[in-house]
Amino acid sequence: MKVTDHIKNANGKTLFSFEVIPPQKGKNIQDLYNNIDPLMEFNPPFIDVTTSREEYVYVDKGNGLLNKRITRMRPGTVGICASIMHKYQVDAIPHLLCGGFTKEETEYVLVDCHYLGLDNVVALRGDARKDESYFKATEGGNAFASDLVQQISDLNSGKYLHDDIKVEHNYDFCVGVAGYPEKHMESPSLNTDLKRLKQKVDAGADYVVTQMFFDNKKYFDFVKKARAIGITVPIIPGIKPIAVKRHLQVLPQVFKIDLPENLIEAVESCKDNKAVRQVGIEFAIQQSKELKEAGVPFLHYYSMGKSDNIKAIAKELF
Repeated sequence: MKVTDHIKNANGKTLFSFEVIPPQKGKNIQDLYNNIDPLMEFNPPFIDVTTSREEYVYVDKGNGLLNKRITRMRPGTVGICASIMHKYQVDAIPHLLCGGFTKEETEYVLVDCHYLGLDNVVALRGDARKDESYFKATEGGNAFASDLVQQISDLNSGKYLHDDIKVEHNYDFCVGVAGYPEKHMESPSLNTDLKRLKQKVDAGADYVVTQMFFDNKKYFDFVKKARAIGITVPIIPGIKPIAVKRHLQVLPQVFKIDLPENLIEAVESCKDNKAVRQVGIEFAIQQSKELKEAGVPFLHYYSMGKSDNIKAIAKELF
């Protein structure tokens, strides 16, 4: 079922969803299931599954030289989505990236998604490769998320990359995109970033999921400004509970977000990461309650491979 249909059928009730990361190569998928299992009691209508970019690894050739190779350390997003749907009977949503994929490869992935009964996809530009300072479009790939959304919309309309394909059945993907309440790190301003978001919606995006934020006012202001420029699709807040003291440095550095002073002070006063984890749970509960009272369509949690704190939060809300 489409995410937008889940929202419609909820009749104003806030729903629970979360995002998972594929296991690294060599790991057992049971590790992923062990983190999903505790969250199923809260009846998530969908589970997001991230996609990793390609990266370079250097293999010792044994003669003092290194061989540079491209690999993906966390492959299998579409396969994991199919497995989740089969095991848990919930919708699973793969992330599709511009970076690292040609348009042709993207089309193959979309065809596979359709054959597997995946009704939803999330279209993202993706980050720069680890060896790049800035994002560079893959040769033959989409440069921007709006381009990727347009490709999906074209496929929904029966338009493949090669016009000589006889179309007997159109696809009907529901497309999610990312929104940034504190703006994307590369955008010169929030207003510019909102214009980019509108381009994605105009290209065919059906809903928005935000990057993590810790100040609800920034989310509410973001939604208000989005509505003011004509963005009418659902905007789902993304929530990430603080789990370790190092998050005070890592999250602002990686995601270019601000943390509230009361949260910073509470984390800094903790003696160990166990105490930090509890602070993160309690803060996220209060943050989630306010969002839920405001009538957000979903509370979407970034689990990052661990679910015990997400379960503690959800127990207070669902």
